[in-house]
Amino acid sequence: MDRFPPVALTIGEPAGIGPDITGPAFNALKDEVPFFLIGDPSHLPPDTDFTEISAPDDVFTAPSLPVLRHDFDSPRCPGTPQSDHAHNVIAVIERAVELTRAGDASAVCTNPIHKKALKDGADFAFPGHTEFLAHLAGGADVVMMLACEGLRVVPATIHIAVSEVPKALTRALLAQVIRTTHSALIQDFGIATPRISVAGLNPHAGEGGAMGMEEIDMITPLLNDLRAEGLDLIGPQSADTMFHAAARSGYDAAVCMYHDQALIPIKTIDFAGGVNVTLGLPFVRTSPDHGTAFDIAGTGKADPSSLIAALRMAHQMGRARQGRTT
Repeated sequence: MDRFPPVALTIGEPAGIGPDITGPAFNALKDEVPFFLIGDPSHLPPDTDFTEISAPDDVFTAPSLPVLRHDFDSPRCPGTPQSDHAHNVIAVIERAVELTRAGDASAVCTNPIHKKALKDGADFAFPGHTEFLAHLAGGADVVMMLACEGLRVVPATIHIAVSEVPKALTRALLAQVIRTTHSALIQDFGIATPRISVAGLNPHAGEGGAMGMEEIDMITPLLNDLRAEGLDLIGPQSADTMFHAAARSGYDAAVCMYHDQALIPIKTIDFAGGVNVTLGLPFVRTSPDHGTAFDIAGTGKADPSSLIAALRMAHQMGRARQGRTT
């Protein structure tokens, strides 16, 4: 393992499983992915072997999980979020971003947060990590990608009711999502000429207008305009035929019209190993594709697979962004 800058991992919500899965992730990746945890070492499970470091570069000489100490105001209570942790949870995220933007870390990887605890304890004004990171980046236009070994998906609309999707799915939004995805595939995944498959909104991509007009009125004309700009786009495609193995081999990412259209296939393919990636930021950010899992926090039952995949992907994306392919 060379001395490429390590990934900065945030502790997330201390009452969740973030502290539980960090040690196992280090044990799985210690010879492959350099990373360090930012958080209070007293929040780690008692049997966690860790080394306090004073700077990210100390990762390369640390014999156990490297922890950049950030003291919290009270102990961890697994399964029970405490609002007095909120300010420090936020400060840890800000610290990870600062270190990454300064070049001391190659990427940010975030353990899950609990938005209600942050709102109750610190008047957190953002729906989640993604929006807060966009704010820290100066208001960047960001896109959510879910990725695993066999598939990358991008939902154009996310946490809204299905009935609201046709109104929210504007030409401007879809164009921004496709362009951001295209740029990220080049910059962060090292794909020189990305191929993007775009789903239709309606069953059978509207079937020539018999099942809806959005494909004819907006999606197809937009894709044609983007093709004229040089983007390699497939679609609009019927979503029910886009995700079998042969179809997936024909593209590098799929842009979908709404949440479940994107997330059902990836969670079916790799439920435990999916990674949440924020595209469009001036730094790399990944996260495990799960929440705080309060019901199993502190029990030793949490599966670290998604965090392992998120750290590995953060490292690979950080290298790709700096032109390091090996």
